Order: sequence, then structure tokens, then C-alpha cells
Amino acid sequence: MNLSQQSLTPDYFDALYSADSDPWQFETSSYEDKKYAATLAALPNARYRSALEIGGSIGVLTAKLAERCHSLLSVDVSERAQQQAIARCQALPNVRFQLMQVPQAYPEESFDLTVLSEVGYYWCWDDLLKAQKLMLDHLEPGGHLLLVHWTPYADYYENPLSGDDVHEAFLALPSSQIKHLGGDRAETYRLDLFERVDASA
Repeated sequence: MNLSQQSLTPDYFDALYSADSDPWQFETSSYEDKKYAATLAALPNARYRSALEIGGSIGVLTAKLAERCHSLLSVDVSERAQQQAIARCQALPNVRFQLMQVPQAYPEESFDLTVLSEVGYYWCWDDLLKAQKLMLDHLEPGGHLLLVHWTPYADYYENPLSGDDVHEAFLALPSSQIKHLGGDRAETYRLDLFERVDASA
């Protein structure tokens, strides 16, 4: 964990997508395809009323999530990436897109599912804590939060945090706020599922 480092900026991601329209091979990687299958399999509900995907990138996972959601809002910081996602999902009327930098901005509505996949380690520690609060504040009681992040350390990455940093931060939250329903650690990524606690119950 690098406490002094700042969150990566939208310019950083636009530069990546300018150099390569699919810099992480979301469309072609068998690894990504298997991870997406595990992501969808981890969702307890067959269908969700209103879902939020933070960091939708070029929309490969977005299109798959849409099959499980009545309404899905996908946000991303990169306009270049999101234009690809919009094109990919143009035949899916239940998907909406918004250019947004979390946690500097956040949707005003509430959700019964929030998916944070391969995004949290791009934030600095302060921004992770801010995003964490926003996610909980906008997650309905009984709603699910799914985290999926790459875990190996690579010194050529500029990420302020590791995938483990992100997941451990949520596991450290009080059980009065959020309940850990389970997790799985693959060779190069981990997945953790949480449920928002109903404080009025």
C-alpha cells in the first residue's frame, strides 16, 4: 500500500485506450472470460432490479451483467473506453452509461447490486475510503456488493493499492454495516461478496 500516492487520473486511462483499444484483452483473453463466468456465478440472485457497475471499461462484462439486471448503470472515467461500451451494448435497452470519476462523483440513486471489478486498486487510500462510504450509502439494505480484483504484485504497474488492500478494507468494515457472504481466491485474482445490513431490522 502506497499511502502517499494519488489515484490514477482519467488522462492516464484515456492514454492507455488511445494506444490500444483493449489494453487488458477483455475481448479475447480466456483468463478474462473465465473470471467473468466466476463473477456472474457468484451473484446470489438470478436477477437484480437496479445495478451499478463501477469502471465498465469497454463493456465486455457490462453486456454479461445486463442479462441479470432489469436496469444497469455502467460508469467509467475514460470517454474512449465508454464509447466502445456504448457501441457494444447498443442493443441492450436496460443498460445506461455515464462518464463519471468515483469517488469525486457518484450516482444519486440507490442500487440492489454494485459491482467493483478491477478498479479499486487505481484509487489512493483516501479515495478508496470515500468510495467505500458512497457504495454503502447507495446500496439498499439486503443489496449485494461484489468485488473482483487482480492480486499479484507487479512493479511495472502504477496502482496505488493492491487488490488485497481493497478487499481487506471492506472486510474490516463493521458487521453492523455489511456482512461478508463469502469469497474465493483464484491463482491471480480474488472475489468477495458482501450484503448490506438492514440497520432497521
